[in-house]
Amino acid sequence: MKNQLSTLFSALIPTLISKLCSLTTLVILLSSTHLYAEVISEDISSKKVIKPFIARYDLLKKSDSVGEAVRTLEYNADHSASYSYKTDASWFIFTDLREETSITKLDDNKITPTHYYYKRSGTGNNKSYEWTFDVDNDLASDVKKAKQLTIQFPEKIQDKLSYQLQLRLDLIKDSAKEIYTYPVISTSGKIKNYTFVNEGEEIIILPFGEVTAIKLKRDVKDSKKITYAWFAPDLNYLLVRLYQMKNGKSQFNAELKTVDILETSAIEQSIEKLSTDDLSTKK
Repeated sequence: MKNQLSTLFSALIPTLISKLCSLTTLVILLSSTHLYAEVISEDISSKKVIKPFIARYDLLKKSDSVGEAVRTLEYNADHSASYSYKTDASWFIFTDLREETSITKLDDNKITPTHYYYKRSGTGNNKSYEWTFDVDNDLASDVKKAKQLTIQFPEKIQDKLSYQLQLRLDLIKDSAKEIYTYPVISTSGKIKNYTFVNEGEEIIILPFGEVTAIKLKRDVKDSKKITYAWFAPDLNYLLVRLYQMKNGKSQFNAELKTVDILETSAIEQSIEKLSTDDLSTKK
């Protein structure tokens, strides 16, 4: 009987040791992964002056609703930010769909564009552009034409969408400035300044509700086009209205309907996936 028990116990020892090692590994993995996630989340969160969001706008032509616009901000796993603006409009027999995305580096509230994409489809001519930027080495690449340009980028260079994100960050920092100016690279590779004049606060009525906003006017000399933008301090200076006129006639009007602040960004999702993948690998 003793010999049988001894043989049985000896057979169980390797299994028990294996299970104990697996359990110990699991506990260490859970602790280290949780700590890793906490450290990265804390580091990224500390830099989020603007949280990830989705904002929806009603597109108006004169007083008629003709579609919707969606503006989003997302932080990526490589610490970059993806800023997008999409519009879908139709009136009578005309349709117009546009999609614009800027991928940027964010360093101490300074936006540096690295990748710009624009696509327009619908009635009339379709258009698309894609550029990548290596600002540190003064290089800009037209992806569609497979052409690289050497450009001496000025300080605080922006693409045709990222300047809006930089403007919001600058308003958060100081909304009392009279003028905000940004050098912007166009889809032809040329650079020109976008200047906005602060016209003060006013109360506006939007589908979102009544909002107190700072009104900015884009100052373009000898231009028949006038653009106004409103940013709401109570919404962390979110762009709540965009209005454009040409030759004295209204071109379009985008008014905020809803905004959702996203608590889980792409990097936080990737951390969660990393935790799950590591656990799966160790099983």
